[in-house]
Amino acid sequence: MKFSGKNVLVTGASRGIGAEIAKVLAGYGLKVWVNYRSGAEAAEAVKATIVGAGGEAETIGFDVSDEAAFVGAVKQIVSEDGELGYLVNNAGITNDKLALRMKTEDFLSVVNANLTSAFVGCREAMKVMRKQKRGSVVNIASIVGETGNAGQVNYSASKGGLIAMTKSFALEAASSGIRYNSITPGFIATDMTDELSDEIKESFTSKIPMGRFGAAREVAEATAFLLSDAASYITGETLKVNGGMNMA
Repeated sequence: MKFSGKNVLVTGASRGIGAEIAKVLAGYGLKVWVNYRSGAEAAEAVKATIVGAGGEAETIGFDVSDEAAFVGAVKQIVSEDGELGYLVNNAGITNDKLALRMKTEDFLSVVNANLTSAFVGCREAMKVMRKQKRGSVVNIASIVGETGNAGQVNYSASKGGLIAMTKSFALEAASSGIRYNSITPGFIATDMTDELSDEIKESFTSKIPMGRFGAAREVAEATAFLLSDAASYITGETLKVNGGMNMA
């Protein structure tokens, strides 16, 4: 795939889907800024893997829910590289519990970490990309942002809001040559899902038409496509990467 920009910031890239996105994008020739909040050692390991494979990467530590830190990080990247070609808003948290037991702070903490932080990233990226007259952003949402999920009122709201927000940014940025799209992964095999019991895994798998969990690389390749010039006429869209689990 061809990329007009030369670098990308991937938030929450020290492990899981974010780490795989970073590695795949580096494989396509982009310089990757590997963001982490507290996993500095894991982020350095991702960087080492990329560099060892002949790619280019830098780690950049900041909490995406800290607006000033996010703004500062974008400025640092532009100062060092002269541009911000692409952004992948992947960082997020969960704080699961049934709605009747969920405190307002439980709700807001997840919304702020998953949605408000992505807003800041999208906004700051637009500021830079408007001057460049090009750029692309992919927001990693979730299937539960489309379907809802018991015990995840806060997470579902944050991801559903992310999908809608992506469309609004796409409308505002299209005339400047900037594209915004989102991806809604279904059940993806990561270190988090590895902790699930076999019984729970089988229950989830039975709901997936393709009969298996997805691989992080499959989300990463979809992300690369939407960022790349191959998707130059696609904006405001939501790409479902869920094995057919939600075909509506």
